[in-house]
Amino acid sequence: MNTTIETILSHKSVRKFKDEKLTREQVETLIRSAQAASTSSMIQAYTIIGVTDPGKKAELAAIAGNQSYVEKNGHFFVFCADLYRHEVIGEKEEANVAHSLESTEKFMVALIDAALAAQNASVAAESMGLGICYIGGIRNDLGAVSEVLDIPERVIPLFGLAVGVPDEDNDLKPRRPLSHVYHENTYRSDKETVAKELEEYDETVASYYHERTNGQRVDTWSAQMARMLSGKKRMYMKEFVEKKKFDLK
Repeated sequence: MNTTIETILSHKSVRKFKDEKLTREQVETLIRSAQAASTSSMIQAYTIIGVTDPGKKAELAAIAGNQSYVEKNGHFFVFCADLYRHEVIGEKEEANVAHSLESTEKFMVALIDAALAAQNASVAAESMGLGICYIGGIRNDLGAVSEVLDIPERVIPLFGLAVGVPDEDNDLKPRRPLSHVYHENTYRSDKETVAKELEEYDETVASYYHERTNGQRVDTWSAQMARMLSGKKRMYMKEFVEKKKFDLK
């Protein structure tokens, strides 16, 4: 096993960072690593916004549910799906690109491009001894995020990425077994088999929480997912996406 794979397999989310800012060299290395990710047809449909202003970080932390690590970290990035520059290209080249920019396909391309770039940056950060935490909480109010960061139409802030020197050492959370995730040649959809796999994984997760909390938390993955999916959350998203001129046609 090489060091790259070791870094990937040892990933842990970090939510407490030392009071050390990333250097300009570190930031630029992470951005270059993000840019090295695969991109559909070279479209590069993403933008990364580094947030260093303390006031803006405080606002984003509040939007994300008062998560302290959004405000206190070595550097905070916001990854955006971005087709704004492609609209500018259409104007520059006198080409009608609106029908394409407003398609579901290009919406998916922009989301995937941004996610691939972010994961490249995350692996690079962890290989440098830094810790990372993805912040989906900024989607609590993307309208407010857009105002804080002056984000135009055709650009959607997707998630934040807090990076810094770790000030904690968390346990690895158990992922689903490879045999549950990897299907070969066909999707295994037999519900009895899926239910059995869930029971096996629930036992693993329950044991993890029991050991981590000295018996204070009794929980399973299925119970967590059922609680999360039973409630409505961020139901404004379709309207927001359409206002940003991603019409999903």
